Formats: sequence, C-alpha cells, structure tokens
Amino acid sequence: MTTHASDTDRADRASPTPNGAVVRLLVRNHAGVMSHVCGLFARRAFNVDGILCVPVGDGARSAILLLVPEDARLEQMIRQLAKLEDVLDIERRPQARQAFAAVAEHVARSGDCDVGAAVRSTAADSAG
Repeated sequence: MTTHASDTDRADRASPTPNGAVVRLLVRNHAGVMSHVCGLFARRAFNVDGILCVPVGDGARSAILLLVPEDARLEQMIRQLAKLEDVLDIERRPQARQAFAAVAEHVARSGDCDVGAAVRSTAADSAG
C-alpha cells in the first residue's frame, strides 16, 4: 500500500495532542445543529477529541463543549463557527481540558450517562 503525503499530513493533524482547549458553543436546540457543527470540522479535517452536549434552561438552547487541539487553525474554526446560523455564543476555554477529561472519565468508568451527576461528582472529587 502506498502512503501519500496528504495521508500523512491528515494523520498528523488528527492525532490527539496534550495541548488543547474546550470551545463552548451556545446553540439553538433543534434537529441538525450537531450535524452542522460536526460537518464544519469534518470538511476542514480538524479533529474533535471530545463532544459534550447538554440542554440549557427550558431546552430551547443547548451548550456544546468541544475538546479540540490547540493549533494555528483553531482561531479560523471559531470564526467559521460564528457564521453558523444556530450558534448564538462562543467561548474558548484553554484551561478547561482537565475538567472535560475528568467528566468523560467519570462517565466511562461508571457507565452513568447522567452528565449532571458526572459534573457534580467530578466537582466533589476535586473539592475533597
């Protein structure tokens, strides 16, 4: 099998990196929003290491947390996200990677998909 340079470049970009950020999106909550967000990343071959989505308030909006590599293209990705019709707000949180990983580990370890319980448990673990 022949490996092309573009395959190698794509593999390098897709590798999880220890340096990363959490991008928090506030979006209108309806069918297709996650597809639009993920499609934007897929079309640009930008890896997403983790996704967490929870309803906010009455459920008309959701918060989507994206665990992404911190690289030169991230600022452009954020500008592109801002152009999506259903994205209402964007926050970049460079230090939130550890908290995201802790919640994901709790969910994976316990098998409990209640994200609220996972966040509360993770907060209690770090406080005590």
